[in-house]
Amino acid sequence: PDNRKWGRSAVVMTVVCASCLSSAEYPDLRKHNNCMASSLTPAIYARLCDKVTPNGYTLDAAIQTGVDNPGHPFIKTVGMVAGDEESYEVFAELLDPIIKERHNGYDPKAMKHPTDLDSSKIQAGQFDERYVLSSRVRTGRSIRGLSLPPACTRAERREVERVVVDALSGLKGDLAGKYYSLTLMTEQEQQQLIDDHFLFDKPVSPLLTCAGMARDWPDARGIWHNNEKTFLIWINEEDHTRVISMEKGGNMKRVFERFCRGLKQVEHLIQERGWEFMWNERLGYILTCPSNLGTGLRAGVHVKLPLLSKDARFSKILDNLRLQKRGTGGVDTAAVGGTFDISNLDRLGQSEVQLVQTVIDGVNYLIECEKRLEKGQDIKVPPPIKQFK
Repeated sequence: PDNRKWGRSAVVMTVVCASCLSSAEYPDLRKHNNCMASSLTPAIYARLCDKVTPNGYTLDAAIQTGVDNPGHPFIKTVGMVAGDEESYEVFAELLDPIIKERHNGYDPKAMKHPTDLDSSKIQAGQFDERYVLSSRVRTGRSIRGLSLPPACTRAERREVERVVVDALSGLKGDLAGKYYSLTLMTEQEQQQLIDDHFLFDKPVSPLLTCAGMARDWPDARGIWHNNEKTFLIWINEEDHTRVISMEKGGNMKRVFERFCRGLKQVEHLIQERGWEFMWNERLGYILTCPSNLGTGLRAGVHVKLPLLSKDARFSKILDNLRLQKRGTGGVDTAAVGGTFDISNLDRLGQSEVQLVQTVIDGVNYLIECEKRLEKGQDIKVPPPIKQFK
């Protein structure tokens, strides 16, 4: 045969075989209801399936949790995680539409995320404590240069613990505290953390285990909290760190002030040691799950709404106020005695100050509705807060 003709045929055959291989590996998503399944196509899979981040993370590893978990009975899950900071660039063709769907139309290609940790801007941050039982603000932070929990090596995970614990030892005043390693804590310390509702246990949710976050448990995991137990940091759970400010009662302004002050000091101490947080102007703070990009912030209160929660308009009121409800035991748990965990729905595209103010204004509206119902008066559904969509 003509060698040149045979050579052209070989090239065509190679291209066809590569396409067939990607088609053969394409996951069966016909019964799936998550953001990844909504955005992934055979063509996108073919273009991304052979790409690898500098740390060795692949598309198949990133989408595995969404493949293994077809849907969720109450909320549409994301179905994809990042293994490192570079995942958001290497797999942007899939992650960008996922981010846009999950964050109510925020376009990571064209929009920039604002950051604002000036707690003095908060207004009316004291709730009626006949209704609000506790207040809490949390977020996450990742250490640049180290892989995220779904993909990190044992050495990287231990390095996260070392860097963060070393930095936290520099906190002073009301933020000074102690680190409790899950592998080293005594039974008494473990029981006390359980009694305080601080202890996080080995992940059992398939959304987390299928993403590889429970590997080597409990190696290099732990909890740090200040002496007053109002400022906490979880290390190497779903993210490198989860930062939490909380207290009983309705003083959200004070909780947020401590949150901002603590975050700034922790970042400064980490920078002093030659490290920095993952952040960029399009996506804000980089975390494992795309749902937590931007601020990563969830400001929530446990609030008693026994009458309003039985009203048919309750869900619509929450939607219009850009709020979400959970049971007081967390996602998927039922409300007990009409008490709900109410928090902000959005994370990305608005600053920390804006989101906390949204919660304050919204929860005050819910309490006012509850008071009106107690008096036998009617309530109104507020106009929807404008968003990107």
